[in-house]
Amino acid sequence: MNKFFETTKNIIIPQVYLPIIYIIIAYIINKTIKKLVDKIISRKQIDSQKNSYHYKKIETYKVLIQNVIKYCIITFTILIILPIYGVNITSIVAGIGVFGAVIGLAFQDVAKDIIAGLSIIIENQFAIGDTISVGNFKGEVVYLGLKTTRIRNYEGQIKIVSNRNITEVINYSIAYSLAIVDISVSYESNLDKVEKILNDLAEELSLKLPNLKGKIEVLGLERLNESSIDYRMTVKTSSMDHFNVQRLMRKAIKQRLDKEKIKIPYQQIEVHNGK
Repeated sequence: MNKFFETTKNIIIPQVYLPIIYIIIAYIINKTIKKLVDKIISRKQIDSQKNSYHYKKIETYKVLIQNVIKYCIITFTILIILPIYGVNITSIVAGIGVFGAVIGLAFQDVAKDIIAGLSIIIENQFAIGDTISVGNFKGEVVYLGLKTTRIRNYEGQIKIVSNRNITEVINYSIAYSLAIVDISVSYESNLDKVEKILNDLAEELSLKLPNLKGKIEVLGLERLNESSIDYRMTVKTSSMDHFNVQRLMRKAIKQRLDKEKIKIPYQQIEVHNGK
């Protein structure tokens, strides 16, 4: 580093401009390396589907690598600029052990965040693009750094959580999801006919609906309610696709039951005339 500083001193540049020049050079180097990392990572993602777990895992590593490189460049630039103002960086490097101990005591929470962030990444707890729940907040991971994690819910709200505070997390994106649809019919319905319709519809929809991980199953009679008989249908779907599959199933079921004249009960109020 001293050799680098001595070399740059020999160049005829007003000393007041050197810090600005170093900062500009550091900025260009950071941008160049960032683009290079993007290019290398993109090659590894070519054979992966965009929403696949492998793709999201590589994307998370990319963000981590870029952050580490950025902080290294910032530190290196600061150490180059300090001698311009008469600061002896050799003594700083020599005393970095004592300084590190003091910093460690002062910034214990930051150290905990970094360690927790590394644990999240190494243990594959979640990655960018995963849908997770931390406490009562559920959403998509839009950023995963060494210090913080950012989660965006369906309303667009973003929660920034310190990594050390992520002690328990539910990851909805690792395995399949389960679509569950309950169908209510009236007590006057012919149950044999209802079951045949539902089974036929399950076979038909299993071939048509997207993102299924198996066949739709009719589990049978689920509940005897006050004014309806409920049947249940389930199917495994790709991660977090169960909401869309449930909507499509309900629409198809309603259309088929209407066509077959099967009554779907709804709440009614009976009013008596006192006369």
